[in-house]
Amino acid sequence: MTNAVVTRRQGNKVAQRISTLASGDWWRILILTVVCVLTLSPLIMAFFISLKTIPQFSRDPFILTFPLHWENYSLAWEIVRRFMLNSVIVSGITVIGVLTLASLSAYAFAILDFPGRKFLFYLVLTLLMVPSALTLIPSFVLVKDLGLINTYWAMILPWIAGGQIFAIFMLRTFFEGLPHELFDAARMDGASEWQGYWRIALPLSKSILGVAAILDVLGTWNNLIWPALTVTAQDLLTLTPGLMTYQSAYYTRYGFMMAGLLLGAIPLVILFFFTSRWFVDGLTSGAIKM
Repeated sequence: MTNAVVTRRQGNKVAQRISTLASGDWWRILILTVVCVLTLSPLIMAFFISLKTIPQFSRDPFILTFPLHWENYSLAWEIVRRFMLNSVIVSGITVIGVLTLASLSAYAFAILDFPGRKFLFYLVLTLLMVPSALTLIPSFVLVKDLGLINTYWAMILPWIAGGQIFAIFMLRTFFEGLPHELFDAARMDGASEWQGYWRIALPLSKSILGVAAILDVLGTWNNLIWPALTVTAQDLLTLTPGLMTYQSAYYTRYGFMMAGLLLGAIPLVILFFFTSRWFVDGLTSGAIKM
C-alpha cells in the first residue's frame, strides 16, 4: 500500500512538472539551453582543435576530423608542466600576499576609527579607475631599477600591489557588515585589535576570502603581457607566455597550443570545484555592494 502511494505521488509530481513546462516555462529552458551552448562552444571547439594536426586545422578548423591526434596532449604536457609549476608558484605566493595585506587594510578601514579613514579608503578606490596600461611602463622601470628582471619577484610583487585594491574594496564592505558588537565585546574582555582581526574577522570571512582568492588567481594565471615583458628566461615563464613562445613566424601549432591551454585550465577547474561553495556564498552575501 505504501509503495502504491509513493508511486502515485511521484506520478503526480511528474504530471505537475509537465503541466508547468507546457504552461510557459519552456521558453526559460530554451533560453538557458542557448546560453549554455554559447558558453560551452568555445571550449568544445578548443577541444576539437587540440586533436588536429596543422593540415587538419587548415582544412576544417572548427569541426572534429579523423584521425584524432591524442599525442598532442602528451607532447604539450612535456612542455607545459614546467610553465604550470611556475604559474602555481607565482599565483600561490601572490594570492597569499594579496589576501594578507588586503584583509589587514580592510579591517583597519572597516573596524578601526581614525582620522581620514573614509578619505584614505576612497583614495585607494580611485586606483581602480586607473587603466593598467597606464602603469605598465612605470612599473617596468621600477622593477628594472630594483634588479628584479628575470625573477619570480618581477611578477609577484607588482601583482600583489595591484591585486589588493579590489580585494580591499570587497573585504572592507564585508567587514562593515559584521556586527561591531562582537569587536566591542572582545575589547572589553581585553582582546587586542590583532586578536579581533585573527579570531573574529577572518573566521567569519571565509566566503569573501574565497571570492578574492579565485579572482586573484584567475588574473595572475591568465596574464600574458606582464610576464612576457619582465621574464625572458624559459625556465621562469608562466603558462600563457610560455605557450606563446612556441608560435613560429611561419606557422602555429594550434593543436599543441590548444592542448596546452586545456591542460593549463585543469588547475583552475579543480580550484573552483573545491571553493565553489565559498565563491557562491561570498557573491550572495552582499560583499560586492557599495
